[in-house]
Amino acid sequence: MLIGACASKTPLGYGVGAQAEREMMAQQADNAPPPNTPGMYLGLIDQMQSQGLYFASLAHIDAYDKQYGASPDSILLRADALRMTGQAAAAANAYGELLKTPLAARGYRGLGLLAGAAGDFATAAQQLQQAVHLAPTDAATLSDLGYARLRDGDIDGARVPLMQAAELDQKSPKIVANVVLYLLASGGDAQALAVMDQQQFAPEVRAAIRGDAAKIAAAGRAHARATPTQLAAPAQPQQAAKEQEQARPAAQTRTVASMGSEPAPRLLQRFAQ
Repeated sequence: MLIGACASKTPLGYGVGAQAEREMMAQQADNAPPPNTPGMYLGLIDQMQSQGLYFASLAHIDAYDKQYGASPDSILLRADALRMTGQAAAAANAYGELLKTPLAARGYRGLGLLAGAAGDFATAAQQLQQAVHLAPTDAATLSDLGYARLRDGDIDGARVPLMQAAELDQKSPKIVANVVLYLLASGGDAQALAVMDQQQFAPEVRAAIRGDAAKIAAAGRAHARATPTQLAAPAQPQQAAKEQEQARPAAQTRTVASMGSEPAPRLLQRFAQ
């Protein structure tokens, strides 16, 4: 769902060689004796997933559940593996099991990622908002929420979660890419170019970001057409209308692209330097 993944390179590379290497690693993992504690076994499975061995991890999750019984941690690992292996319905069921556990935030995040992968960014934003409510300092989830709102055409609504994510984690290529995408969508082309140059984004990454920016522009136009009722709200009392009119110029200057009336996030300050 997040284009920032384009900005990173996997250590295993691409093509047939990478596939053969993954298969060899999976075989080695299968031949190795399983760890003798639940925590060590879960750590092994998590490491396998970090290496892209999602199919192999599913086999080990089955073995873990058989030996120790299912737990919220093993359910989360299973849900992530199902999502990454294209088993969306089963993944949704697994994420749903997490909603009444201490890992509910991860459950909502997973459901949001599934909705985004299916192109339903409105639902994705709703689920990710629930995740952020439960885990308000999780930078990755904040970035996901910002991206979902951008793709749903809610450019203004993407601003706060993306700026929060940028300040919480300045090293994530995914978050940086989503901030750049926001800057392009909100008219900050010069700032977006400066960030991409500073980060030395590859041409294909820049092209992917600009492609998403075009989709966001179209979604923004659809979002604007879908909310005309805001212009037909009941008339305010005279005093309230006067106060609203006085406050309007100040509100109009608080665009994210200009950032002229508020401090820029540290991420962008660092890039500006």
